[in-house]
Amino acid sequence: MDVYGYIRVSTAEQNEDRQAIAMAGLKIPAERIYTDKLSGRDFERPAYKALAEKLAAGDLLYIKSIDRLGRDYEEIQNQWRILTKGRGVDIAVIDMPLLDTRNGRDLMGTFIADLVLQILSFVAQNERETIHKRQAEGIAAAKIRGVRFGRPVKKTPDNFIELAKQWEHGKLTITELKRQTGFTETTLYRRLRQQQIVRKK
Repeated sequence: MDVYGYIRVSTAEQNEDRQAIAMAGLKIPAERIYTDKLSGRDFERPAYKALAEKLAAGDLLYIKSIDRLGRDYEEIQNQWRILTKGRGVDIAVIDMPLLDTRNGRDLMGTFIADLVLQILSFVAQNERETIHKRQAEGIAAAKIRGVRFGRPVKKTPDNFIELAKQWEHGKLTITELKRQTGFTETTLYRRLRQQQIVRKK
């Protein structure tokens, strides 16, 4: 039997130390701990896929909490079944001792574990949906307040018309115009069109 650990954080900026410390306390070899820094909305994650290929019947997989496995209700249930019933892998959720497939293999134990899994995976998905809803509400409220999203609009220099007229009459190259205005070529041509300025032939 080999023992593995799986760690997941949603973004590269988030810290996985809490999960790593829990794995270290279980003395799981570092080479058998797989880490993803990706959203839990699905299981298309490189480390998880590599781990799933390694797991064999009789192996034990530790995760810190069920939401580290994933945040989609149906996908969590499906992956749990694939690993435990399909592949014969044991899973232990550190924060929820009831979710340890090594315990309670009788009918009652299995029923309780399945029930807890359903509840926790539902909570994980519900939390994800709540976060998205709050984000959408926050963005909508910010837009009402006049907050602009995306890259800030670059201020047009006060002497833009004068510079553009020089370019229009062949006194400035487009490279020099870009340098003096600080615009990219795309932005520059857009501003020229807005001013209906066209290079004289």
